[in-house]
Amino acid sequence: MRRFLPLALACLWLWPGPQAQAPAGSPVVTLQHDPGLSAGVRAALAGLPAGVKVGLLVRDLTTGALLEARGADLPLIPASTTKLVTAASVLVDRGGAEGWWSTELSVPATEVGRARVSHLTLRGSADPTLSVASGANSLRALAQQAFARGLREVGAVRVDETGLDARTWQNTVLGVPMTTVRLAEWQGRPPVTAAEARARVGAALIAELRRAGVRVSSSRVGTAPPFRPSAPPPRTDQRGRPLPPDPFVPVRFRPEQGVASVRSASPFGVLAATLRPSDNLRAEELLATLALRPSGNGTLAGALARERAVLRRLNVDLTGVHLADGSGLSRQNRQTARALVGLLKALHDLPYSRGEGRAVSPAGIYLGRRNAFVEALPQAGTGENVPNHGGRGGTLALRLRGAGLDVRAKTGTLPGVSALAGYVTGKSGHTLAFAILMNGPQETSVLTLRAVQDRVVQAVARAH
Repeated sequence: MRRFLPLALACLWLWPGPQAQAPAGSPVVTLQHDPGLSAGVRAALAGLPAGVKVGLLVRDLTTGALLEARGADLPLIPASTTKLVTAASVLVDRGGAEGWWSTELSVPATEVGRARVSHLTLRGSADPTLSVASGANSLRALAQQAFARGLREVGAVRVDETGLDARTWQNTVLGVPMTTVRLAEWQGRPPVTAAEARARVGAALIAELRRAGVRVSSSRVGTAPPFRPSAPPPRTDQRGRPLPPDPFVPVRFRPEQGVASVRSASPFGVLAATLRPSDNLRAEELLATLALRPSGNGTLAGALARERAVLRRLNVDLTGVHLADGSGLSRQNRQTARALVGLLKALHDLPYSRGEGRAVSPAGIYLGRRNAFVEALPQAGTGENVPNHGGRGGTLALRLRGAGLDVRAKTGTLPGVSALAGYVTGKSGHTLAFAILMNGPQETSVLTLRAVQDRVVQAVARAH
């Protein structure tokens, strides 16, 4: 009997037991394992320096199949591929390529229609495209509107700063405060404090008001209290006893009323101006728009929380993902290749197209170069050699030249860190989403890492 005991125990160990029956109509879940690497990709990665960690994933966006994977769930420093998250979150938050930001001038509700008002308040949505005097989205256009509506004299100018807590951005690597009213002209010399930002934007507005024919009594720029609807004072009878609200009086009212407003063009332009040259300041400005009250809580942490919420809505796997800023300058950021490819797939599939026309498939929008997110990315091999990566090719202009590939992707670079994530058209004609994250010792040659990435992209396109 003893000689059969080990065999019996082994059979018991291997027997799966009674099988649970799935309820009728329940979906069948099939576990999908990541593929390995094709020979060409293995050969390309063989050129990596010692000590470099790699996260790599490639997905066919036509079939949905995963094609290549290595370390897809490794949390790695993403550098400027963080800007993909920033841009995507803003695009979703604005409702797509046809969204906008707005800026308003308001006066006390009791002074609406008067030629002279005690104060004029500038209220913004952190629009990074607002200019002093260029076009319809400018302080000049606001001043001209106010004059056209009969405003002739202003006692004082105030700037509403309550939408953002500027101090929370001063702890980032960039160290520039984010404010509710920003000017495109600040790209060259951003303000270093919120007070300086208020003074500069206030001075520019006063100058434009005076230019439009509106007299401003004081050159001192003040701050506005929180702009919230207020309940009317409670009603009482002659003995001071409370009465119910008057049904003919609005329960809430605006203490101020707008007299002029402007709005930005589509966010596509600023997304392209951020992603193609990898502009760090613009990336932080875009992130700040997500924090604006009342939708956000006014802080950097609040903006990052809204980004995570957007990623969850897009079904991006957030395992191992940590967001620290909008630009990717912080080495505290962590991304995985799986998360980035998930984001790229979602933004390929969303119908955020440029221009109007009959509805077409996401693939058709992509091939027609009307996907707003994709077209904001750098394009490889354009050959432009312009200062500050200002052309269509951006930071990819001089890479993959002569390869004959359609590659639109975001680069990322920090000491010892190099990344590339985006789209390439494979030999099948299918669009492939890919992410390659490389982290090594800080003395690792970034040029070597970039060369390996370029060989990987070429190998992926040849294999698929």
